[in-house]
Amino acid sequence: MSKTVDADFLALPLDAVSDAAISTGTAAGASHVDVRIERTRTGHLSLRDATPETQADETNFGIGVRVIVDGAWGFASSPEVSIDSAKKLALTAVAMAKTSKPLSTEYVALVPEPVYAKKQWVSSYEIDPFAVSDADRKDRLAALSSKLLKAEGVNHTSARTMYVKEQKHYADSYGTSTTQQRVRMQTQIEAISIGAHGFESMRTLAQPAGFGWEWMGNNIWNWDAEIEQLPELLAEKVKAPSVEPGRYDLLIHPSNLWLTIHESIGHATELDRAIGYEANYAGTSFATPDKLGTLKYGSALMNVTGDRNTEHGLSTVGWDDEGVAGQQWDIIKDGTLVGYQLDRRISQRVGRERSNGCAFADSPSHVPIQRMPNVSLQPNPSGPTLNQLIESVEDGIYILGDKSWSIDMQRYNFQFTGQQFHRIKNGKIVGQLKDVAYQATTTDFWGAMKSVGGPSTYVLGGAFNCGKAQPGQIAAVSHGCPAAIFDKINILNTVAEAGK
Repeated sequence: MSKTVDADFLALPLDAVSDAAISTGTAAGASHVDVRIERTRTGHLSLRDATPETQADETNFGIGVRVIVDGAWGFASSPEVSIDSAKKLALTAVAMAKTSKPLSTEYVALVPEPVYAKKQWVSSYEIDPFAVSDADRKDRLAALSSKLLKAEGVNHTSARTMYVKEQKHYADSYGTSTTQQRVRMQTQIEAISIGAHGFESMRTLAQPAGFGWEWMGNNIWNWDAEIEQLPELLAEKVKAPSVEPGRYDLLIHPSNLWLTIHESIGHATELDRAIGYEANYAGTSFATPDKLGTLKYGSALMNVTGDRNTEHGLSTVGWDDEGVAGQQWDIIKDGTLVGYQLDRRISQRVGRERSNGCAFADSPSHVPIQRMPNVSLQPNPSGPTLNQLIESVEDGIYILGDKSWSIDMQRYNFQFTGQQFHRIKNGKIVGQLKDVAYQATTTDFWGAMKSVGGPSTYVLGGAFNCGKAQPGQIAAVSHGCPAAIFDKINILNTVAEAGK
C-alpha cells in the first residue's frame, strides 16, 4: 500500500526553516550546515492481568542545526520550529564550533555523498497505530491476556505494546533535502506461574518490526495460535528438569540468535567503537581495523550483511541523518571480517570513499552518531528446514526466545539465556529443560556454527531500545537470521552458578 508523509507534517514550513538555517550558517563561516526537523510520537500501553496498568502518548518535536567551522563541530537545537529560531540556532552552532576549536583533537571533515533534492520516503506499513482507538488497542491486548489467564497453571499475565511514528526532514548545504516517515511496533505478552515450584514465566516470541497496527492481527504473526500454546509450554517448563552443565550441540532459533548477533557482531563492527570513540562508556571491540580482511570471525558458513533497506527493518530508512542513501554491504564474508558500519565523519577519517549510511539521532536535541543498521546473518540458499535441522542433532538443546545476556566491553566473552529450552536426542525433541545459559567467546561461538538453515527458517528479529553514546541515545535495530546449529557449546546451570 503506497503511503505519503502525513499532510500535517508536510504543512510545516520545512523548506523555509531549513533554508534559513543553512544560509545563515554559511554566511557566518560554516563550511557545512545540516538541519533536522523532527517529530517523533511514541505510544505505550501495558496491562496487568488483562487490566490496563499504564498508558502514555508522547511527542518529541523540534529542530537541530549542526555545522562545521574550520574543522570543528557546532550544534544547537530548539523545540521552536520557525525561521527566526533557525537563524538563531545556526549562529549559536557556529559560535559553539569556534569556541570548541581550540579543544578539538581532530579536524572534522565528511566524505562526499550524491545530492538528493526534494525526496520523500515512507516505511512499509498499513495501519497507523495512532489511528486506532485507545479502546481497540486495549481490547486486543486484554483479549489475548484473558485467554492466558483462563488457562490452568497461569496465575498472572502481563502485556505491553509500544508504537512509534517518526517523521524527519533533513536538509544540508550541499543541496540534499529529504522528508521521511516510518512506523514501528513492539508487543510482548507473558504468562506467569507461581506455586510450590517457585516462579516461572514464558513470553511470546513475536519480534519488533517496522509494521503498523496490522502487526496485531493474525496474518503476519499468529498471536491467537501462540497464546493457545503458551500455557502448555509454561506447564512443561515448570516440571522440566534443571540442565546438566556440559557441552551440547545448540540449535538456536532466530528469536534467540538475533540478540547474540546484536551483541557480538552488531556492536563489535561499529567502526567508531572499534577505533576507540566509545571506550569511556560502552567499551571498544576486539574486531579492530588492523584485522579487516584477515580476522576469522566464524565458520565459512557465516555471511553477515549490514543494510538500511530491508523491508520492515527497524533501521530501514531512505536516507540516514547525514543525507546518505540506504544501502547494503558485507560485514562478514565466508567467515572473514570484511566491513564495518560507517558514518560520513568516520569514513573520512579512515580513508573510505563513501559512508554506508549509519548516522542517526534519536531526537532533534541530539547530534547524529554512528548507529547500527540492520545487521543480519544470511541463510543458506539451499539450507535445511527447521525440521531437518532438528533431525540432524543427536545430542543437543533447541533454544527459542531471548531473555538475559552479558558480554564484556570488547564484545568477546559472553553469556546468554532464553525463553524455551528443548532437549533433542537422536533427532527428536524429548522435553524441556530449564536454568540454561550458553557461554563462549565470539570467535569460538561463530566458528562452531556447523549448519545454517535455509530461507524457510529466516526470521527478522531485533531491539526497540539499543543504547549508545553520552548523552545517551536510543535506536531501534533489526537482525534477521535463520536457525543455525553450533557444535559443542558450553552450557551452564544458572541456579548452580548462583550458588543455590
